[in-house]
Amino acid sequence: MQTPFKRTLINLAVASACGIPWLPGHATEAQAGQAATPDVRQEGAGTTDAAAAPAAPAPAPAPAAASPANTVVVSGSRIAARGFTQPTPTTSLTAADFDRAAKPNMFESLTELPALQGSTGRTTNTFSTSSGIQGLSSLSLRGLGTIRTLTLLDGQRVVGANVTGVTDVSQFPQLLVKRVDVVTGGASASYGSDAVGGVVNFITDKRFTGFKANVAGGMTRYDDDKSGTLQAAWGKGFLDDRLHVTVSGEFTKQNGIDSPGFGEVGANGRTWYNNPALQESTRAMQAAGAPRYRSITHAQHIQYAKYGLITSGPLRGTAFGPGGTPYPFQYGTDCVGNFCIGGDRSGSVGAGTNLAMNFKRQVAYGRVSWNLDADNEIYVTGNWAQVKSVFSPNPGAAKQGNLSIRCDNAFLPPSVAAGCTAGYPGGTMQVGTANAQFPANINVHPTRTQRRAVVGANGKFALFGKDWSYDAYAEHGENTTVIHVRDITLNPRYNFAIDAVRDPATGRAVCRSAAARAAGCQPVNIFGEVPIDMAGWNYIAPRNGPMQHTESTQNVASVNVNGELAQGWAGPVSLAFGAEYRREKYAVHGDPYGAGASGESPYGPAYPQDPTLSATGDNWFAGNYHNGQGSFNVKEAYVEVNIPFLKSATLGEANLNLADREEKYSTAGHARAWKVGATWQTPVDGLRLRAVSSQDVRAPNLSELYAAMTVTNQAVNNAQGSSIQIQQRNVGNPNLKPETARNNSFGIVLSQPGWARNFNLSVDYFDIEVKNVISSLNPQQEVDLCYGGNQEVCSAVSIDGPAGTNYVLAQSFNFASLHTRGVDVEAAWRRNMRDFGLPGSVTLRGLASRTIHAISDPGVPGTTPSEGAGNMTGATPKWKALLTQSWDGLLDGKLGVALTERWISAGVFNNEYIECQANCPLPTAAHPTIFDNHMPGAVYIDFGGTYNFSKQVTAYVKIDNLADRDPVLVPQTNLSLALNPAIYDAVGRTYRAGVRMNF
Repeated sequence: MQTPFKRTLINLAVASACGIPWLPGHATEAQAGQAATPDVRQEGAGTTDAAAAPAAPAPAPAPAAASPANTVVVSGSRIAARGFTQPTPTTSLTAADFDRAAKPNMFESLTELPALQGSTGRTTNTFSTSSGIQGLSSLSLRGLGTIRTLTLLDGQRVVGANVTGVTDVSQFPQLLVKRVDVVTGGASASYGSDAVGGVVNFITDKRFTGFKANVAGGMTRYDDDKSGTLQAAWGKGFLDDRLHVTVSGEFTKQNGIDSPGFGEVGANGRTWYNNPALQESTRAMQAAGAPRYRSITHAQHIQYAKYGLITSGPLRGTAFGPGGTPYPFQYGTDCVGNFCIGGDRSGSVGAGTNLAMNFKRQVAYGRVSWNLDADNEIYVTGNWAQVKSVFSPNPGAAKQGNLSIRCDNAFLPPSVAAGCTAGYPGGTMQVGTANAQFPANINVHPTRTQRRAVVGANGKFALFGKDWSYDAYAEHGENTTVIHVRDITLNPRYNFAIDAVRDPATGRAVCRSAAARAAGCQPVNIFGEVPIDMAGWNYIAPRNGPMQHTESTQNVASVNVNGELAQGWAGPVSLAFGAEYRREKYAVHGDPYGAGASGESPYGPAYPQDPTLSATGDNWFAGNYHNGQGSFNVKEAYVEVNIPFLKSATLGEANLNLADREEKYSTAGHARAWKVGATWQTPVDGLRLRAVSSQDVRAPNLSELYAAMTVTNQAVNNAQGSSIQIQQRNVGNPNLKPETARNNSFGIVLSQPGWARNFNLSVDYFDIEVKNVISSLNPQQEVDLCYGGNQEVCSAVSIDGPAGTNYVLAQSFNFASLHTRGVDVEAAWRRNMRDFGLPGSVTLRGLASRTIHAISDPGVPGTTPSEGAGNMTGATPKWKALLTQSWDGLLDGKLGVALTERWISAGVFNNEYIECQANCPLPTAAHPTIFDNHMPGAVYIDFGGTYNFSKQVTAYVKIDNLADRDPVLVPQTNLSLALNPAIYDAVGRTYRAGVRMNF
């Protein structure tokens, strides 16, 4: 059945193809005697469409043979046609831009773009053991999350490096990338699911000829995060260039920034870490008008000390030092809630998180193509990539006053044991410790290995007197992710080991539990600065630590065709259409101690059976990975048409761009994406207007559909307010539906007007509203919704049965929504300085994004929407800008210099917080009160330079964060690292130097 949109699209195409004028009296392109100026570059070029200034040319390789198809491809559209100016804003970065940035990883350059907000990388999630995204270089546009940004390689999908389906940019062959197009608008109608925030398309040089290499090294001013990069590529044509072979290899190693351990100390001489925290006032203080939170520095947590602290009863404040000697703990001053200011901060764990991961990437890539004739080629590409990371999320394993220690513990000093017996009627006291006796910090080792092959064909053919282009490919991709966690403890074994008593027969310390002793329990002393017994350490932290093994597989078959339907009176009517089939599946296996089941491990040595551990898993301090599997397939087809409908010397030129994509998922059912856009080249010199409205989709990913079950015990209230014990079963939801987004944008483009031939400017307003957002609910929310009549949620709730049988499936549902809007600005100016009697040329370029709103609504009764714009604990500052000034061609064309400024505007700790110092209203869960809600912004200045020894050899240097600006600290309600590397630079001044060769 034809929808109204489909009928409109078909009618428009037919009318234009038949020569029916949209506005009578205007000449056709043929009558005008000239073609419209294309707004794109040739052979895979995306429109700068925000007027990217041309970068200084690098030494050029030998001329490559033209691609047989030699078409124009615009990443924001599937249309490739003469004179087509797409309505979707697109920013392009060329290989020269990446050379100027001189980063070890192209990903790091991209994340500096203002539109990219919330990306993950080697400096983010360094605190995380169990997330599965550690070391994953994945891009996020508009702060909408990596799962809502589609990342492509030569317009093709790439197998996900995570169960969420997101790709790892570090696995791409980067040396051969000649341009990256960032489509900052919905593109699902053109490219399919996930393109809600936009598309990032990496375009490689498919006909590279010659040899080129890059050798570089770097380090910070603190003599850490040392890095080395080696890249090489070779390409050559054979048999009169009908056969073309291209290969490349890349190796990058970044040593990271190791943990300094415990206490208020920065890594390797960094002095900015000062134990920040949010101190929470008591309810009595809040009732008297004090704010709930106050940001403090030099905070001391009162629930633990470095080597043990008694936190309750008459011995409260007794700490343990060298040899287990008790001493009075120094709490500091202004003690409120869990924090004091000052005091003994030697056991603080926040500084122990790595600032940057130890990171290694290896990539091998090859492409072989054969020209069937002058217009058609077949090709095969292969890619093998491996990315390894190592980092420490925290030192020790802090226990915040929650250890119950009996008075007869074998390791208590006699004076403390006597005081415990006399002062604690129950025979137990509460102790907290940072467990600084542990011989090593927890260390996490994620490894992602990609194997990908593509077979394809592209070219052109004639049909009905018109030239048509096609591109077809089949892809098979596999990604294996293995995460190992080392030097981490098993909670049950730890609890048995620290509960030690003296054996009456031998006087030797042994584990109290006979069952634990029979299972190999070895006692551990946690009181004081004493070397840990290695037998005890090997018992509580076995070498076969937490492990997760994930296999992700993607198969894609795709065909795309585009060409001109007819010559309309205002220009050629162009059509693109295609179809795609995609199947994705995953299987994940955790170790038996984390996932449960027997001691057998399918991907490693068997884990010894231990009856003291929980058979359902979740035994580790962190890193309890569970088993799961799932798959889905999708069939989709699309059509896109471009219709020039205005060409006039007085009114200018205009075209209408329409697209529709129909998708059928094996899991989520039918989904539809569409786009309506237009551009108008006004009669005003250089001025063009563009607008686009689209519906975009994101289908639920494998993790959301088929997440492995984990179980915890919780309590919920029923409709009568009675508390009921339940099992919280965290699990995927196979009934999820696709998210849908309405994406609107309007832009003004000024492109080299007569009065400013070297100037380009674009200003685009965007408004993205995502509905049916997939988000998780807690058990009480699900129970309340069920009692409120929501039958979908009721299917996940069972709380009316006998005791011990009640449960709630903690799942994700399509209840939430996201709404973000703002403005993008891009400007560029280039001038040949010889006009002023000076050498070389100067290029100025600036990009900025202003986020007006970034509203997240849980969609659940009793909750309120929250504003993320300017929330400096999130990913969307109000302003983010990137400005570059370069001067190339100095010293007879040999020297080039560049200056870059990265600016983040000031914001708040949280938009939902109420700032007040006295007479504060009573805080609520949605709107807490805080003494100071302000968070400063930041400006980072980078400097770089190049020197051409010859046309083939160029040396370069780069200094990032030239002023070594300290990161802004973001206090938390615990003593975490308190940084937000998604916004602020956490590494410090970094030096890099290298040599590029191009023969």
